[in-house]
Parts: sequence; structure tokens; C-alpha cells
Amino acid sequence: MDHEVEAEARERSWRRDEAVRAAVEQGLLGPDAAVVGLLDARGIRESAAALRTAFEAVLAPGTPVLHAFAVKASPLVPVLRLLHEEGIGAEVASPGELALARAAGVPAAHTVLDSPAKTPAELREALALGIAVNADNPQELERLDALVRSAPTRSPLGIRVNPQIGGGSIGATSTATETSKFGVALRDEGAREWVVGAYAERPWLTRLHAHTGSQGIPLELLARGVAETYALAEEINARVGRQQIDTLDIGGGLPVNFAGEATAPTYARYARLLAEQVPGLCAGRYGLVTEFGRSLLAKHGTVVARVEYAKRSGGRRIAVTHAGVQVATRTVYAPGAWPLRIAAYDAKGRPKPGPEVVQDVAGPACFAGDLLAEGRALPPLEQGDYAAALDTGAYYFAHHYAYNSLARPGIYGFAPDGAGGVAFATVREPQTIAEVVAESGGAHASALTTLRAPGSR
Repeated sequence: MDHEVEAEARERSWRRDEAVRAAVEQGLLGPDAAVVGLLDARGIRESAAALRTAFEAVLAPGTPVLHAFAVKASPLVPVLRLLHEEGIGAEVASPGELALARAAGVPAAHTVLDSPAKTPAELREALALGIAVNADNPQELERLDALVRSAPTRSPLGIRVNPQIGGGSIGATSTATETSKFGVALRDEGAREWVVGAYAERPWLTRLHAHTGSQGIPLELLARGVAETYALAEEINARVGRQQIDTLDIGGGLPVNFAGEATAPTYARYARLLAEQVPGLCAGRYGLVTEFGRSLLAKHGTVVARVEYAKRSGGRRIAVTHAGVQVATRTVYAPGAWPLRIAAYDAKGRPKPGPEVVQDVAGPACFAGDLLAEGRALPPLEQGDYAAALDTGAYYFAHHYAYNSLARPGIYGFAPDGAGGVAFATVREPQTIAEVVAESGGAHASALTTLRAPGSR
């Protein structure tokens, strides 16, 4: 770890500790607010700056670049607004995500639509707004054909391809496997020739997109996916005799270090690798789009939960908390692939010292596997203490899983207040029990009892 990365990690850890303490002191955490999500606003800004700087360092001056945040990683309007202010656009994959990006003020010119199941209405809306669209398959391209014929559009249009170069250590996040559901599978019989022909027949196709995967994908495989995409763009442009493809969308997918505090790998390392292995990408002949998500947010979010009870079973200590499958679904159901670091805080929100003991950190849901951590060495968590699940700023507390009708936790951003303390801002209000009932059909309680077959009593 270099000194700069190490210093950044220490600073981030200190800010988190201060935020947990302040959240308890200010009443955001406590008996009546037993689980919250905390977002480090300064850390998010620093990640956005690191991303911009990393690619500026390797791209030819003047190269058009759009860094579009993958909204699925944190579908929260205030997060998208903050990233927009930091020069980051939005990559959306549903009408809901598009609506969130628009509510955050992200302009159409900084938005990319990538869903593998776009409806005609979604495509029509995107083209009317001027949003970039990557067609996933030949049938979708036929829909774009009809829309382009019927009305002019400002939307940059392209095709998503699957280079079929293999997967990483997590199958569910590997998108360039032989049978991946995404894009046109380039190594299938006749597929590459079809892609080249599709561009030759459509001068308005000016982009090419591929995304190799995310967590569990090594940098070398990510770079290989970009190299394959670049080579195809060169082949297409040579076939048509001009620079028809002017922009490459290389997706995102930088993995996150869930094992420690340091940011590893960094955007700078990835950008340098691309410059080494795909130098033509950086020469200024192609514009660039990226779609990073998890790597921008993960290190800057923390789920903090109160320990309701501390008990023993079979000689094992168990801290029963209010954070489990509802906020950490992937970790609970696939702990081997998605382990989380846990930090222990005392009842006043201060880092808990003391000798470590092996214990389980359990969630509130009614099944035995609802564990944030199993057999983990931590300072002993007691009733009234707090357990913090670290590196959870992406794909965790913003993706609520309503097991046992558990309410969504409140989410709060934090930053230094300028007077030695911590200021908080509400990102998302905690869900009320009345809202849980309403979302579960409370207004239609008699709907099924009024349904009767003709002639029945």
C-alpha cells in the first residue's frame, strides 16, 4: 500500500468513527432508531475526483469522456445529485432509475440507457429525450430501426457486445461468460459478422459497448474485455471506410477491497493498465464512456445497528442486532462471495477496545442463516453496543429486502461541520410502520374476500 492510499484509508476510518459517535449523540442512532445507513459525503466527492483524474492522466488532451454512475449501485436521488455536481453522469437500466436520474438533475446528454429488456415505450422516451442507448440484441435493434425512421433523435446509439472472454470468482457478477444474458455474443457462429454488417447498414450507429463484470473480476480480464471491444471498433471502422464508431463505452466493474480499509485497486491503476494494453483507446480518436458503480460508493457507506441482545449458544457468543438480510441480502445468502468487515462500537458510539473473542453478529430476521458475520473475532459486543457493517455504501442499505416486513432504515449523509463536529443531512427518511402496511395492500384489505365465483355464497 502506498503512503497516499494508506493516509486516505486512515482519514476515512477516522471520519466514520466520528460519524458513528455523533449519530448516537444526536439521536440518529438509539433504542428508537436501531439501524441506520451513513454516507460519507466527502469520501464520495474524493472518489469522483479520483476517477476523473485517473483517466485524464492517460487520455489524450481533449478526449470527450463521460463517467456515468451505475444507478443500480445506489438508487438515491441525493447521491445522484452529489455525483452530478462532481461531473459524474448516470447509467440507468429501468424507467425507475431514469426517473431518479432526472429528479437529481442529471441531463439527458450525461445519461446512458443499458437495460437488457427495454420496452418500446422506454426506447421511445429515451430517443425523445436524447439519451444514449446501447441496443442489447438484434430484436432491440429492429425496434430502434423503426423509431429512427419515424422521428429524428439526438441520442447516440450503439450495440452492446459480449466478448465471451470468461468470468471471475463470482458467477453472478460475471457478464462476459459464454452464456451471459447481456449483449450480442461475439464468438457465437455468425455473430461478429452480423455486428459488423449492422453498423455498415446503419450510419447512425456510432457507439460500441461492452461490460465484462464487476466484483470478483481481475483487472487483467477487465482490460482484455476493453481490448476486444476496441479491436472490434477498429474492424468496423475499417470495413465501412470511415470513423463511424466515435465512442467506446467500456462499462465499469472495478472490484472493491472488502477485506481491508484501503482502496484497492485504484482507478489510477486501472487507467494505467488500459493505457498499456489498449494504447489506441487513449490516443484521442475515440470518445470514452465508463459506467462505474460499486467502486464509487462502497467505501463511503456504513450500516450501523444496535445490539438488542447478547447471548450464548453452544459456547458461541451471539450479538443479535437490527441489521441482517433486509440490508445485506447478498452477504447473508452468499457469505463466501460477499463477506463484510464488522466494527464494534460501545453504547456511546465510540470504537470498542478490548481483547477480541469469536462471536456471531446476527440480524433480526426469523431464519437461522440471517448472519452479518459468523465466527468473527471482535471485541465482545454487549447489549446496547453497536455493530457496523463496513464498505456498504453500494448495493446494501439502498436495496431493501422486506423480509419479515422489516422497515427500511433511514439514510444520512455526513460531513465535518466546520467547528470540530459532524453535520448530518437526511438522504432517505426511515420507513414508518404505516408505510409498511400501505405498501402491503393495506388499502385493499377486503379485496380477496369480495371475490366470489358466480352462484357461490
